[in-house]
Amino acid sequence: MTTAFDPKTFVKTLTPLPGVYRMLDASGQVLYIGKARNLKRRVASYFRARPESAKVRSLVAQIQSIEVTVTHTEGEALILESHLIKRHRPRYNVLLRDDKGYPYIHLSADQFPRLSLHRGPRRAAGRYFGPYPNATAARESLQLIQRVFQLRPCENSFFHNRSRPCLQHQIKRCTAPCTGLISETDYRHDVHSAVRLLEGRSSELIDALVERMEQAASELRFENAAQYRDQIAQLRQLQERQHVSGERGDLDVLAVAVEGGSACVQVFFFRGGQLQGNNRYFPHIPADESAAEVLSAFIGQYYLSKNIPAELIVNQPLADADWLASALSERSGHRVTLRHRVRGERQHWLSMASHNAEQSLRAQQASQAGMQRRFAALQDVLGLEQPPSRLECFDISHTQGEATVAACVVFNREGAQKSSYRRYTIHGVTAGDDYAALEQALERRYSRHSEAAATPLPDVLIIDGGQGQLARARSVLQAGQINDITLISIAKGPERRPGQERVYLSDSNQPVILPPDSVALHLIQQIRDEAHRFAIAGHRNRRAKQRNTSVLEHIVGIGPKRRQRLLKQFGGLQQLARAGTEDIAKVAGISPELAQRIYDAFHPNP
Repeated sequence: MTTAFDPKTFVKTLTPLPGVYRMLDASGQVLYIGKARNLKRRVASYFRARPESAKVRSLVAQIQSIEVTVTHTEGEALILESHLIKRHRPRYNVLLRDDKGYPYIHLSADQFPRLSLHRGPRRAAGRYFGPYPNATAARESLQLIQRVFQLRPCENSFFHNRSRPCLQHQIKRCTAPCTGLISETDYRHDVHSAVRLLEGRSSELIDALVERMEQAASELRFENAAQYRDQIAQLRQLQERQHVSGERGDLDVLAVAVEGGSACVQVFFFRGGQLQGNNRYFPHIPADESAAEVLSAFIGQYYLSKNIPAELIVNQPLADADWLASALSERSGHRVTLRHRVRGERQHWLSMASHNAEQSLRAQQASQAGMQRRFAALQDVLGLEQPPSRLECFDISHTQGEATVAACVVFNREGAQKSSYRRYTIHGVTAGDDYAALEQALERRYSRHSEAAATPLPDVLIIDGGQGQLARARSVLQAGQINDITLISIAKGPERRPGQERVYLSDSNQPVILPPDSVALHLIQQIRDEAHRFAIAGHRNRRAKQRNTSVLEHIVGIGPKRRQRLLKQFGGLQQLARAGTEDIAKVAGISPELAQRIYDAFHPNP
């Protein structure tokens, strides 16, 4: 029996990152494809109130499922939306169903190449750079490149019939190769410099603009400085790399995520360098099955009835990769290779697939049907008369005693109830004393509770910690004469390995060791991890306010010089926040690892 689509539960599982969403009807047909800067907020907007538009009301009434693809940047979401709309042609999409597409910058193959903006089929000889999701930025940046390198913008019919330089030369927008005022060698040098910039392999122009901006500011010409700042931002948008469309690539990218006895495999299909779509699968797996074993078994079964591309990229090293490649090659009639270690654009594709697998697995685990099963399993483990209806979990977060914050998260049978989450700023305890901090938070949460209180008591209270934290929590509840709560704690296992946690019950000194495939353990782990995440987020916010600093100032590895260089290169914090990791890594002194930390600081894990 098919479970009815529950938009409220689904929205809770979404990420606030950028991406593309696909709305499907009961038969699996795509109704609508949209992009979003914030997937959670955008999808939720369809279900908050009765839409004014009759079209949207009709669309929402037919939705039976929604699929999402998380992208790295907003630009990637724009390009992917365009590709998918042209492929699926959903009935509720109109704007991008033509062949106009996004613009490219075209460098012709003439003796003196022409640089121009191009839309439509790429039939003319030469090189195409793009596509660019921001057409205005591409057009203005093209003009800026022409001002710097002075490459000809005119058509061949105009170029071949000139006897004297035109107005473009007089205003220093062209070096007039049509009349021989520049040699072919010198013109080719300018072309090469422009190509390096368009490929993102040169920062000379941006460095020059940064110097001009600083000079203008020092001379109090703030309007000119602002113009240079805007030019820097436009060039950064022009250089922003997107990875859902490329020059090459006919392959499948497979990524697996395994957590809490569940698994998700995401398959991304790239044909001709463009992402054609993706599917997600949730195979049933035995206990203690590793991610590599799950992916190996999946590949062997999945491609029995599928067309096999020449290359498969996987996010796990497979012990039987050679055997699988040989078997797939024999079945398909052409050579098939499996790759795990990849670089450049393929590495980005693999990262995108891995991130989507993790997001889909979290969403699946938080689904209503899965949550009901986990609550029933927890009832059996704790020996309760009926399944619990409300769980609360506490965790403490600080940095060497600084800015201590306690967090309480709430789950019911529908999943996380984020509107009921609470944080408690801890005061008056010894720095680093987790026991005292926990005691203070519990007293503030439960000491004033009464039967008339608006917030109900939980059926089960979970403490992140061992027997010490459990004893403190028990004393607080006893002091408040609260006897109707089942109290447990969860402690890390040997070497802090997941799946080996010890669960302590309030009436026993011996830990309960649940098997790794126990769905009750998975529920406890899930709520513990959510409390940990919520506590850390609160601690970081409080610490940042105390230090009165920006996001950049508490990223490890970012000092004053690098911080200043980043802000200058991107023209401000807002543009930096919208950049991808590869764009950030282009700045001098920023390694790929540091660029990832900067990106994560602006895009915290939901």
